[in-house]
Amino acid sequence: MPAPVQVAYTPIHKPRVGENNYQGFAPGRQEILPKGWKLCHETKALTEDLLVEHDVEIVVRDGCRLYVDIYRPANSSEKVPAIMGWSCYGKKYSSYHMFPRVVWNVCVNPSDLSGLEKFEGLDPQLWCPRGYAIISVDSRGTGNSDGQIPLMGSQDGEDGYDVVEAIAAKPWCNGRVGLAGNSALAISQWFTAQLAPPSLAAIAPWEGAADIFREQFCRGGIFSMSNFEMITEKSIRGGSGVEDLAEMYRRCKTSNTYWEDKRADMSNIQCPTFIVGSDLSSIHTMGSIRGWMEITHANKWIRWSGYQEWFELYCNKEMDAELHQFFDRYLIGIENDWEKTPQVRWTSLQFGDRNPRENLVYDNFPIPQTDYRELFLHENTLIQEPASSASSLSYNSEDPQNFAEFSFTFTDASRLIGLPKATLYMSCKEHDDMCVYVIIRKKGRDGTPLMHLNFPREVTPVQRIADIKPEQRTSTTLFLGPTGQLRASHRNYDLSKSIHPQFPFHPHDTEDKVTPGEIVKLEIGIWSMGIDFEAGETISIRVGGVFPSIAEYSAYHNPRPEEERNKGVHTIHFGPEHRSSIILPFIPLK
Repeated sequence: MPAPVQVAYTPIHKPRVGENNYQGFAPGRQEILPKGWKLCHETKALTEDLLVEHDVEIVVRDGCRLYVDIYRPANSSEKVPAIMGWSCYGKKYSSYHMFPRVVWNVCVNPSDLSGLEKFEGLDPQLWCPRGYAIISVDSRGTGNSDGQIPLMGSQDGEDGYDVVEAIAAKPWCNGRVGLAGNSALAISQWFTAQLAPPSLAAIAPWEGAADIFREQFCRGGIFSMSNFEMITEKSIRGGSGVEDLAEMYRRCKTSNTYWEDKRADMSNIQCPTFIVGSDLSSIHTMGSIRGWMEITHANKWIRWSGYQEWFELYCNKEMDAELHQFFDRYLIGIENDWEKTPQVRWTSLQFGDRNPRENLVYDNFPIPQTDYRELFLHENTLIQEPASSASSLSYNSEDPQNFAEFSFTFTDASRLIGLPKATLYMSCKEHDDMCVYVIIRKKGRDGTPLMHLNFPREVTPVQRIADIKPEQRTSTTLFLGPTGQLRASHRNYDLSKSIHPQFPFHPHDTEDKVTPGEIVKLEIGIWSMGIDFEAGETISIRVGGVFPSIAEYSAYHNPRPEEERNKGVHTIHFGPEHRSSIILPFIPLK
């Protein structure tokens, strides 16, 4: 059941014909799109006739009416499985219509899409000829569906459960339903699958957060609207409103029943699961990793990527073939040797104008052979033993360009894959709290900080990273390095709930303010890293008071409340009594 909390909602724009591909409300309408049909001159043509059922009504357990579009082969005499895409984006709001808003169209050409695909979902043009029905859902409160829009919690899960079972009972369905899609469509999979609908045969969450408090809106106890104000303004449409996350945080600035309802319990997931993730996202990385680590059964696979998620979904032919094989095995029942697929495949980034090293096969994640090495902060360096005398280093917490930096230069080629962790002893004389940010950067042999290009260079309009214009340097195009963050008043952690000693679980259930000038110990889990270093290259640990990477949002973001802002100088202490350090995951080179 949804959390017993009065939820605040904020109004959203109503659907309007012609906006975001909304085509009006047409319950019961059916049509056949013939082979060769195209949405427009630049999109992909259909290779077979396609039957489309618009605005099919499904009534869920509380009587709420939800509406779905069903795409299926027009001429099939066989019952087919269904793959469902679930989100609060309109069911006709497509990737084709969204991607022109993003730099370089995320390197997805219009000819890669039919325009029938739900944004971040599978394309019926490709999947229906393979013998699947594609179900595009207007979740509760979206489009013409009843209610107000819940965000990523048990209400979505219960509704998803009911729609899965309703689709499985359709006379054209073989009784097996899968869930697929990226980002919002992946997040929703965790919440539906944790309820184990009997007809849910397989899921493929590609880049999906699973704890909305800790991974997106209040990571480390530091509230941010993330990219959702932009999404609310530009993308989602419905008859009433959407959960007002800023107001819910204002009412309670610690984790409570409302926020805990938005943490999925992956240990309950029973169906085969194919996870894709990457180091590149500041939203989804740890949800993908926790999914892998907490699912208890053996029918799970994870593949770590080195490129932007939307590009991978629509343009990576190898990954598409694998997804096809996965669903053929579990939704159709074809014995196709899918089980021989390595269960853990990782990517190590090279940074600079070098492609990532992909498909590195390991026995598990975190990798069993990991050598966790603790390097200690001292002045501007990282050293192998704690400093013999006490010292400190300070930075202006209000200045984005001011940070403390600690570096180590490799004498041998090294590979670091896994979960880093920073332990920092810190103080602030001017304030009773600190928001502390950590980023791991890679530097070239000449000391220049490097970036990773999130697309294969051959599909971009540039020859080198240096050619990318400042306005094109966004979170979709470039990755600077893995980050961690923590508010000092939220420093308490619970090892019994931590997925790994390297990634402490912070309950965020109380605020423990800091006496100005008091030195406190901060355990900061840094999101997963996979980076190769050559001899002469440098790893840099930067600590500061402002988010140190490229944010996944920019528009419609309100200023932080005055009482939550950093103030003055933060000081990092090191020495025999204050062993500030970074633990890094070294992996044997293959």
